[in-house]
Amino acid sequence: MDSTVRQARLDDADDVVSFAEQVWNERPDTVDYIPDVFADWVESDGPDQHTVVAEVDGTAAGLCQVVLLTDHEAWFQGMRVDPDHRGEGLGLSMVEHCFDWARQRGATVGRNMVFSWNDAGLGQSVAAGFEPDTAFRFAHPEPDTDADPDVPVRNDPDAAWSYWTASDARTHLSGLALDPDRAWALSELTRDRLHRLADEEAVLAVTADGTTGMACRTGTRSEPSGDGALAEYAVGAWDDRGAAASLFDAIRADAAALEVEETRVLIPETPRHVAEAAAVRAELADWPDFVLSADLT
Repeated sequence: MDSTVRQARLDDADDVVSFAEQVWNERPDTVDYIPDVFADWVESDGPDQHTVVAEVDGTAAGLCQVVLLTDHEAWFQGMRVDPDHRGEGLGLSMVEHCFDWARQRGATVGRNMVFSWNDAGLGQSVAAGFEPDTAFRFAHPEPDTDADPDVPVRNDPDAAWSYWTASDARTHLSGLALDPDRAWALSELTRDRLHRLADEEAVLAVTADGTTGMACRTGTRSEPSGDGALAEYAVGAWDDRGAAASLFDAIRADAAALEVEETRVLIPETPRHVAEAAAVRAELADWPDFVLSADLT
């Protein structure tokens, strides 16, 4: 077998789509997003993004992309290997190539996300050098024009930052939240980022005898299904059920004011956070997602 890792090209599309459509055959309700984004990935590669394939005897048999989210954080995604070539080390070769690319550009940490049900993806990630880091789940409170928090909730990035830095949510999530520029990536939530989001979007701080919860909106986007618009909140954190109720009511009202149909709020995958989100009527995703990280120094 003659294999090599190289930058992806548009003429790899047929090969990539062919194996991507087979990767999750055992889950007929799961559709891989790779066929829809591959051409865009290739055409948008540049200084902050690198898409590669593993070529075997002239055919693309694996895929991986690395993106620089900040000056020191790299995000790895789209790791796929043709089922006919599993066990041949293609995934490891692609990840090592992308690790080197990210290091050369100053990244000191690399992360990826794997669905908790994806046994093969978890095993491949650990084998490639990633270590389990944290877990989160998405909550989906429904937009509601009548939602009215029981306590004041205001757009206050400093209060939100003070709360976040001392919260168990930050500890569990290793300081990570949804990246404002990449919908399926996580990066470190910083004070500067909260101030920018407060100016451009919204930062929600639950304030009653001190700050007891926070969330921050990163923006809105069209649903992949085409069934309307979605408001995204990088993270939600709170002290107890009462604070959760006020925070999620504030999110419902905020989303309704944007006239979107859906919301997506990243919350820590802990028994308390998941149970309290359910208790205040926030619909929850069916499973958590895992984030793994690699030291690139």
